[in-house]
Amino acid sequence: MKKAISVLAATLFLSVTALAADKTWNGTLSDNMCGAKHAATEEHGAKKMTESDCVKACVEGHDAKYVFLTGGKTYKIDNQDFADLKAHAGHKVALTGEMKGDTIKVSKIEMPAKGQEKK
Repeated sequence: MKKAISVLAATLFLSVTALAADKTWNGTLSDNMCGAKHAATEEHGAKKMTESDCVKACVEGHDAKYVFLTGGKTYKIDNQDFADLKAHAGHKVALTGEMKGDTIKVSKIEMPAKGQEKK
């Protein structure tokens, strides 16, 4: 009986630890060339573009990497091939993932709930 309780307790502990690994932050998806400042005329000729178009152009055409900006800090994105990165490039988003140091492994990206954009 003691062994069964110990196994159950260990299983519950590991389950809670695994669930606690992912966290959600609100911020902006950008690229490591532009960061928070998109100067499209300097980087992409005289062509005017949105922040989203600038991020996509930098990642696709200049080998830049996606980054996540929140709380005045820039975080690297571990899984650059995550499907929703391109769809949300340049957008304010709610990003869910696991952070290790200054790198986030993304598990979900959503547009933030109304009123949550700045948190």
